Amino acid sequence: MRGTSIESAIYHPKKWNDNWQVSLRNYIDNKRTYFIFKRCVDLVVSTAVMAVIFPVFFPFIMLLISMDSRGPVFFKQKRVGFLGRTFWCYKFRTMYVNDEADTHQAIRNDPRVTPIGRLLRQTGLDELPQFVNVFLGHMSIVGPRPHMLKDSREFSSVIANYKFRNLVRPGITGMSQIRGCRGPASTFQSIFRRYQWDAYYVRSVGFAVDMRIMAETVWLMIRSLFLGDRADEIGSSQVSADRIGNKKIA
Repeated sequence: MRGTSIESAIYHPKKWNDNWQVSLRNYIDNKRTYFIFKRCVDLVVSTAVMAVIFPVFFPFIMLLISMDSRGPVFFKQKRVGFLGRTFWCYKFRTMYVNDEADTHQAIRNDPRVTPIGRLLRQTGLDELPQFVNVFLGHMSIVGPRPHMLKDSREFSSVIANYKFRNLVRPGITGMSQIRGCRGPASTFQSIFRRYQWDAYYVRSVGFAVDMRIMAETVWLMIRSLFLGDRADEIGSSQVSADRIGNKKIA
């Protein structure tokens, strides 16, 4: 469509009806204290990570990536964030340089993924640069994972009210990730299951929920060091479907 960018065609606020805007305002007002506190925590933690963790891990990871394959150390990609606003999301490059990075999700045993990239993905260390996004306010530590533009268009075309998950800032980790929904979402079942957990999080946001997700994320990273992809399968099998079956999904 002429005059319309890809970003504005995904979730443009002007397309929301009056009832949706009222619901959004009520949602934010009811959780204002939580969102203010959460933003303060994001600023403190992201600042600490950049000051303490970055100088220790970044040189080592950057060296490994440079020795492993040619190309830039960092990878940036347009992602969909809070209320559908797009932003540049940063991470360590885990693939060989290719022309499909913005259009094709990584799949299991993807030949585009480098040996070091596979380790970084399994442990979640490839997401470390996103603490810069957290500091800048594009993301939060906990929240639904931000999708690339192509996935956002496709997912919203098969799931009604998919934009509901964008009522909160996207996160480095989230409910979907600790419940085994990592990697590609190529079928309706996988897309909807991921959306169920994201919607559950949006409806249940709170300090206790965020702390639990962060704790389980650390445990998942530790398991991934020893179990690789099996860590997701084990984590997923430990969750009963009726945990979310009785929750109303947007």
